[in-house]
Amino acid sequence: MTISVTSRHFKAHQSLVEYAEQAVKRLGHFYDGIIKCDVVLSYENPYKRTKIAEVIVSVYRSRLTAEERSDDFFKSVDGAMGKVLAQLKKYKGRLHHKDRQTVRKVNEKV
Repeated sequence: MTISVTSRHFKAHQSLVEYAEQAVKRLGHFYDGIIKCDVVLSYENPYKRTKIAEVIVSVYRSRLTAEERSDDFFKSVDGAMGKVLAQLKKYKGRLHHKDRQTVRKVNEKV
């Protein structure tokens, strides 16, 4: 899994970058087929009070995206990871459902 953390219009502190990378690595425990993951950190204008974390996860034939806004980057990253995790579990459930249907069709033919 390739991980990239990007900060828009500011330089993110190293601890924030490491925190985002560790959060993304935890997604690997739930699904092994993650190809690439991008984390984009940015501010919302005009006063830079709202911090935005956007997480984009690329899996086979699909992209899962989530965005979270809060007053702290760490909260935003956690919120976005929670959203992506729910999407990833749903995606994984769909894959298992399709596999079961394929196995049933093969068993019926035999």
